[in-house]
Amino acid sequence: MAITTEPRRPLPARIWHEWRHLRVTRSLSEEIEDLRPPNRFTFLPWLLMGVGALSHLLQGKAANPWLGGLGLLAFNSLYIGVVFTAFNPRAAAGRAPRLYLLALAAVTYALAIGYGGSWLVFFPLLSLAVGIVVRGRRMGPVLVALAVSAGIVSGLRSGDIWEGVSIGYGSLISGLVTAAMLTLFDAVTQLRATRQELARNAVAEERLRFSRDLHDLLGHTLSVVVVKAEAARRLAPRDLDAALAQVADIEAVGRQALTEIREAVTGYREGSLSTELDRARSALAAAGIEAVVKESGPPLPSQTEALLGWVVREGVTNVVRHSGAGTCRIELAGTEGHVRLQITDDGRGVGSAPDLGSRFGSGLKGLTERLAAAGGTLATGPAPRGGFRVVAELPVEEEQAA
Repeated sequence: MAITTEPRRPLPARIWHEWRHLRVTRSLSEEIEDLRPPNRFTFLPWLLMGVGALSHLLQGKAANPWLGGLGLLAFNSLYIGVVFTAFNPRAAAGRAPRLYLLALAAVTYALAIGYGGSWLVFFPLLSLAVGIVVRGRRMGPVLVALAVSAGIVSGLRSGDIWEGVSIGYGSLISGLVTAAMLTLFDAVTQLRATRQELARNAVAEERLRFSRDLHDLLGHTLSVVVVKAEAARRLAPRDLDAALAQVADIEAVGRQALTEIREAVTGYREGSLSTELDRARSALAAAGIEAVVKESGPPLPSQTEALLGWVVREGVTNVVRHSGAGTCRIELAGTEGHVRLQITDDGRGVGSAPDLGSRFGSGLKGLTERLAAAGGTLATGPAPRGGFRVVAELPVEEEQAA
């Protein structure tokens, strides 16, 4: 006997099989999110359950057919009133749905007690209306009371205890399923609203990040370019080589600025503290300000260096632009769990915090937000011996430093 083996499924067929498998095994929440939420027309087809009672009337098998017809008309009208007011945001906040529900309950019990038989199916419809209107802790007792009373009335009216149990059980399940479905769709609606809010917050946060990065990058770079251009203009008449060196620095700063802006747009820029200190020395020297830099302490993690690099960039930019100082001191002191960066100049300084905001714009405010997000602080104000001082403090986690 020949042994036959099933040929291996070709790659496109296997991909199709896996795709169908993923489609089938999607989570329940995703399936529900694809569905449209129920509206006021969703529960109207359930009125077709009353066709048996209508047939009972048309065949002349019901006593007092005119009274039964009016009762059937009243039940349908009140049921529609319950559904329409419950799904109307303005009406749902008022008493209209509950008043319609009470009237519907009265008509349902009257028809069930008076006619029985096919009219007993109105109890599950009444329970469905209860599931639409009643929410919270009151829903359970109300549905249980309705199911028990519906079972008793159905059992006494039909003379069959099992029919009473069936009507009572159907009434309970009808209300519970309706309430559970509406609650689930409400949760999905809230989930969608939450996702939209998170998306808006993410966009706003990204805009804030980009605006801060762009301010810090362009503010510092343009300040250095202006200072070096002025230095080149002053040096050109008497020292052409020195002026050309300043022009070369301007070209290098421009190229580096382009790279940093591209990195800032993609969100991957991480500043180096040593690089920022070198740039600070160059910018201060071009502006005719003596730079004094002191560093002490253990090596710092890259994230901490990046934050302190922003502080050096913004602080030195403000010194070059606004201070009119002759000396700028940059002191970095770190310990095992803490680092402190201080930038002090002997320039004009500021008189108050509001004046600081008007003179230096949003740069220092953005730095304060950056450091606060990392658990640090930024203090600014007049220096003890005149001038202005910026002090940044950050915690350093031991495992990061290691």
